[in-house]
Amino acid sequence: MLKVGLTGGIGAGKSEVSRLLASYGAVLVDADKIAREVVAPGTPGLAAVVEAFGPEILNPDGTLDRPKLGSIVFADSDRLATLNSIVHPLVGERSMELEKAAGPDAVVIHDVPLLAENNLASLYDVVVVVDASPETQLDRLVRLRGMAESEARARMAAQATREQRRAIADLVIDNDGPLENLEPQVRKVWAELTQRAAAQPGSR
Repeated sequence: MLKVGLTGGIGAGKSEVSRLLASYGAVLVDADKIAREVVAPGTPGLAAVVEAFGPEILNPDGTLDRPKLGSIVFADSDRLATLNSIVHPLVGERSMELEKAAGPDAVVIHDVPLLAENNLASLYDVVVVVDASPETQLDRLVRLRGMAESEARARMAAQATREQRRAIADLVIDNDGPLENLEPQVRKVWAELTQRAAAQPGSR
């Protein structure tokens, strides 16, 4: 099994890369998706978040009001640390379950937005970084996601710099250009990953 950490700044196009890799046969472990699952209604995770932040972070239907919680934690590093201390261990546990179920020959892609920020590179055999310039990121967030420019800049500023991400990369996918330039690069990275997986001890 080859454990791959996939990361990239907000608006860099990491989701598209993970979608392509999954379509080629990678086993995808999506930290963001799991982070939503572990705080779904009825979970111990949601109960712990409500205990820490109060019932006002719930929607009327009992689901987590993500924008409300986001506005609380993005402005306060201590409260963000509290939230992370609840959610991260649960995400880690579920990620390990999915990884174990993948089989010995699998290429397991861990889609981890904050891989650089949380110093997680050492957990993976290979780190793949989806890279785009800050100008491209800002344009995509404002034009495609409809974010206010000030919010987009704040989200980008809260993440690792482009240089910090590139410093931990084993492989870099340049996604500064149009979408049609992306797939050939991802195919090339996939070929490299499958080659590395085949060379791993214990692979068949």
